[in-house]
Amino acid sequence: MASHHPRPPQAAPSAPIEDYALVGDLHTAALVSRTGSVDWLCLPRFDSSSLFAALLDDERAGRWSLRPVDETATSRRSYIDDTFVLRTTWQTPDGEAEVLDFMPLGDSRPNLVRRIRGLRGSVEFSERFAVRFDYGAALPWVRQIEYGDRPAILATAGPDSIIRRGPRVRAQGLEHRGEHAVSEGQTIDIVLTWYPSHRRPPKPLDVDAALDLTLDWWREWARRSAPPAPYAQEVRRSLLVLRALTDEDTGGISAAATTSLPETEGGVRNWDYRYVWLRDAALTIAVLLTHGYREEAEEWRGWLLRAIAGDPADVQIMYGIGGERRLPEFELEGLRGHGGARPVRIGNGAYRQRQWDIFGEVMVALHGARVAGLEETAASWPLQRALLAFLADNWQRPDHGIWEIRGDERHFTHSRAMVWAAFDRGARGVREFGLPGDADRWQELADTIRAEILARGFDERRGSFRQHYDTDEVDAALLQLPQIGFLPPDDERMTGTVAAIEEDLMADGLLLRYRTSSGVDGLAGEEHPFLACSFWLVEQYAGSGRLDDAEALMARALEAVNDVGLLAEEYDPVRRRQMGNTPQALSHLALVRAADAIDIARRGRDDLAPHVRGESEGDAEATGTREKEPTPAEARESSGTPLPARDPVE
Repeated sequence: MASHHPRPPQAAPSAPIEDYALVGDLHTAALVSRTGSVDWLCLPRFDSSSLFAALLDDERAGRWSLRPVDETATSRRSYIDDTFVLRTTWQTPDGEAEVLDFMPLGDSRPNLVRRIRGLRGSVEFSERFAVRFDYGAALPWVRQIEYGDRPAILATAGPDSIIRRGPRVRAQGLEHRGEHAVSEGQTIDIVLTWYPSHRRPPKPLDVDAALDLTLDWWREWARRSAPPAPYAQEVRRSLLVLRALTDEDTGGISAAATTSLPETEGGVRNWDYRYVWLRDAALTIAVLLTHGYREEAEEWRGWLLRAIAGDPADVQIMYGIGGERRLPEFELEGLRGHGGARPVRIGNGAYRQRQWDIFGEVMVALHGARVAGLEETAASWPLQRALLAFLADNWQRPDHGIWEIRGDERHFTHSRAMVWAAFDRGARGVREFGLPGDADRWQELADTIRAEILARGFDERRGSFRQHYDTDEVDAALLQLPQIGFLPPDDERMTGTVAAIEEDLMADGLLLRYRTSSGVDGLAGEEHPFLACSFWLVEQYAGSGRLDDAEALMARALEAVNDVGLLAEEYDPVRRRQMGNTPQALSHLALVRAADAIDIARRGRDDLAPHVRGESEGDAEATGTREKEPTPAEARESSGTPLPARDPVE
């Protein structure tokens, strides 16, 4: 494979993953380090190529640093209220100033604003601006111009252009640098705007108006949630993260904002997560519905209908943000990788895999939408019927499972249970909502699969479910069986499974996905505890009456949350380091579910609608629970918070 750079890669210093905060505009996101450096930004979409990627190569891939000249300066940071406007306050011996980093909402122009405000005395800031398009491979042609009455920098490479408006800077080597002093009451705005290189630069941004609109929109969106105490802060931020990862135009939900952040230091398990996994998106919608966000569920259902339209045999496990099908995986051989972890991958070859569980997750999410009051459209139920017809003819084949193993296909117990859930929800759609379809046939298939799972997926000797039919290993994904209503959480077969999972997969107080030493995934190396799995175990503990254990594990898992409330994919409890791509939708949605489960267990009653666990009233009766009055989130009117009309790029 051809390299972007001829030099041999060497390990490069990288800020720890937990050092980054996210700012986004519902199309893409930037990651800003504690030291004021924008080290990751892809424009105009999450899955576009980067123009700042120091996260993956500190030397070659571009960054935008803004911090005091005084190296002894100290800082503290937080989001303003329930928004993604990041405030970093800097103190030096001579004064105090703050930097507001945000990506404005409300138009189609991708902007990143860095506003410096003097608070006390005087502070001199140092700016380092180094744009590198296409993951560092494209060094742009850069010009300094006067645009109106303001100095500006234009940078162009191929289809991409940016304009930076702000104080004048000077060229130094292959980047631009400058020093900007602010005194009390003074404001300096620096604005970066991307635009297609064949067009003229957009007009200057009204920063004051953009800031007000952005703050108001995020605050209003967050206000509609009803997070349970005492986890209100973590839950509200997690819901905000899920919204930030959702494209406002297409409804596609990115699994994470980044690519190739390693699961272990220097490891090879580095994947591109900037796409829409049907599984993660479906689970996200279930969580958002639980907290009253119906509009987002409708948007995602529209995305789903467009993305998987056509022959059900062609359904993929993931798509691009707009529903794109081809996501070819390749390696950027010239990039050093985060902390020296290589390869750096773009695209994800797992889009070609067969994973039967996605049919279950999609059907569970769409059934939950029906329970929550969303009416089927002219296309949505026929599509579900087509998916079930295809599944009825193919469900007996093995697959790659929820974890996208790159080893041999297997009959994974979790996948089989999700196939059961698909047919179960199809039958319920007919019986509970009067939709057309062969409920008897689907119920018969569900019963057949259930019997097979109990016969082949359960290890009688150990008293637990197994990862797949040909092993004695367990898998944390088995914790989802009660979540879909396959068994009650306090069923002895589940409690036995939990005991086996605790014995085999607990590592330094948190849970691994599975034992990589089993060789099932066909990959070298190891990984750290997977945060979503620990939150699943919290939910299981709460549902089975182990409330003290649930709260203790919740406390340990929440130690992985960074200072601004973000979670990556995995966590190293020993070194207290986040690992994997960030922020991870699956981690955040699992956190919300875990908090909701503890809240239910504390109050000793089922306050959330059955679709929280993918249940109907029939499940509630079978498991000894009943639907009570709706939560404040469900009762609250969710009319949506529209943005202003989007301005065209000039």
